[in-house]
Amino acid sequence: MAENFLLSRLSRAGFVLLIAIAIFAATQGEYLTLTAALFAAAIVLTSSAFNAYRSEAPWPTVHRIAFTGLAILLLISLWLGPWGLVHWLYVVPLIAFALLPLVWATAVTTLCVILAMVAVSALAGMPERHQMISAFLMTTVLSCLLVFLREYKSRQLAPLRRTDELTQAASREYLTADLHKEIQRSEREGTDMSVIMIGLDTHLSDSDPDADIRSILPRIGRYLHSQLRDFDTYYRVADLQFLIILPGIPTADAAALAETIRRGLKSLLSSHQLGLTVSAGIAGLNIGDDADSLQNSVANALRRAQQQGGDRAQAYSAWNQTRNANPGGRSGGSGS
Repeated sequence: MAENFLLSRLSRAGFVLLIAIAIFAATQGEYLTLTAALFAAAIVLTSSAFNAYRSEAPWPTVHRIAFTGLAILLLISLWLGPWGLVHWLYVVPLIAFALLPLVWATAVTTLCVILAMVAVSALAGMPERHQMISAFLMTTVLSCLLVFLREYKSRQLAPLRRTDELTQAASREYLTADLHKEIQRSEREGTDMSVIMIGLDTHLSDSDPDADIRSILPRIGRYLHSQLRDFDTYYRVADLQFLIILPGIPTADAAALAETIRRGLKSLLSSHQLGLTVSAGIAGLNIGDDADSLQNSVANALRRAQQQGGDRAQAYSAWNQTRNANPGGRSGGSGS
């Protein structure tokens, strides 16, 4: 919370400051500075720090376009001036490594360093040129050091990360252990427990919507979080599938909740012009179940719902009883 709070306040303060610089540059007739300040303000405005929803399409693309525009203007200022605008190049490596993939950020930074050295070396009559290029190189080195530390920290913490960064769902690596603990607690306290598996029916779509779906995965994660209790947990078990653990919930109540979530996600996809349906499988804890068997049951229920055409919820107990009662024929299912 502190990280989000500070970044949000700092980004808003930076936005106001950049707009003030743009207004002042306009009064002074410094139109290159005016344009650069507006591009910098656009970078702040389209960042997720300014607003959490900026992490969804099309904001990341707009974010990178604004950075590209700013970088081009700063490089132009090496030849056209004003000289004060050249010092804004110090932030280009930091922004590049924050916004772009590592390879692209390295290429952009290298290009800026080369162009800066060529341009500054041509300014023979300006004594400040040596200070500028040495300071720029030092800033670039420090940026690279920060990036190295960031990547090292990310790799060290990756095995310990409990949440999926995109959807904020719990990591799949912890599912079996967490489910085992909940089963033990349910058996010890004599309470019900159910699991739900939610899946998007992408196999029923004529088009390939994966790219569009990935752009709204953060909103799907937030929706799931809003529908669950504080002690419920959900896991991203596949690209477009989530498993939810519901302690103390019988199968009938879990089926009602699954239907509510299924309809809500379908409406969410429809609001983003994605004509996809959502299916759900539900399984309750039975005597003799362990973490693996419960996962298999709910996965089979979801698979059955999708085999029946999707856009429905299917309880494993109802389907299994129907199948056992009519082993030679086709089971009708109880999807809604």
